[in-house]
Amino acid sequence: MTTTWNNSRALLLFLLITAILSIPDIGVANNTLRGEAFSDPSYIQAMPKSWEDTPIMHSPEIGTVDLSITLDQHLYPTLYQLIIDYGQENNLQILINEGTCGITAGKLTRKSSDIGGFCCPPGKTDRFPGLVFHTVGITPIALLVHPDNDINTVSLSVAREIFQGEIYRWSELKNQMGQPGPNLTIQTIGRLHCKIRPGHWRLLLDNEDLFSARLQEVGTIPDMISLIANAPGAIGYEVMMMVQRYQREGKVKPLSINGFMPTGKNLLDGNYPFYRTLNITTWEGEKTKNRHAEKLITYLLDRAQYLKNDLDIVPATKLRQAGWQFKANELIGEPKK
Repeated sequence: MTTTWNNSRALLLFLLITAILSIPDIGVANNTLRGEAFSDPSYIQAMPKSWEDTPIMHSPEIGTVDLSITLDQHLYPTLYQLIIDYGQENNLQILINEGTCGITAGKLTRKSSDIGGFCCPPGKTDRFPGLVFHTVGITPIALLVHPDNDINTVSLSVAREIFQGEIYRWSELKNQMGQPGPNLTIQTIGRLHCKIRPGHWRLLLDNEDLFSARLQEVGTIPDMISLIANAPGAIGYEVMMMVQRYQREGKVKPLSINGFMPTGKNLLDGNYPFYRTLNITTWEGEKTKNRHAEKLITYLLDRAQYLKNDLDIVPATKLRQAGWQFKANELIGEPKK
């Protein structure tokens, strides 16, 4: 037991050091405030041979199941019922856990999950040997303000200036009637999760050091919604499906950017700049491959075309048609300009 614990600690320390070393440079050094949208799909994280030889082993406390699945908090409500229905139709025992990208990565590191779900593109340290990523789709990230704020639209450059702290009063902006916004200090709210992964909030500002020193960080989505709903000067960000899921936390209002609202159509047409990439994973290789997992993934990718409109997820099929770049089932790049 002691040897196993020490080996696990050594592996986690190794991955932590690798993750720190792989964090990209600040965006200003690259002459842009926007971070990378995706990581290099050819990169494979180096792992000890003993890890590569280890099969998938479900945690003993869950009992005997055909599939153990861990999904982040965006994919969990999106795919839960589809997975349950599939399991019942195919007489499979499936355990589904809700977590975060970090929890998913941890279970994949320990090889205790057959399928993992992320709300971000994989970072370098997520690309384990034998792990395959499949993109369900993308969904726009909205900039959110208090519903009483009469500012309804900002330019992309102004949005970045707000979160950098260069614009710090709403009265510096004008509403659609050409009048100054409310005479309130802007309180920026940020949930700087998944710092080692590309995409998501890093499409707004690449690195946490680019954000205003006055940024108020929160750890959870409900806290983000609640703070904005209760602070007239606040601005934050989240996808609209999470706004709906946590509507009990209060009312918030999405802003348009350059005149375009955060909708799947505007995102698909290249008119909206911020989005999450929703990925699920399977394993390949003799010791890790699970035929039930592969069949379920095929089913989920097909059903993603028919997800409810209120989720506003642009499925992989539409992304391919619009010229987004894929490697097998993984989204790896935006349309070439």
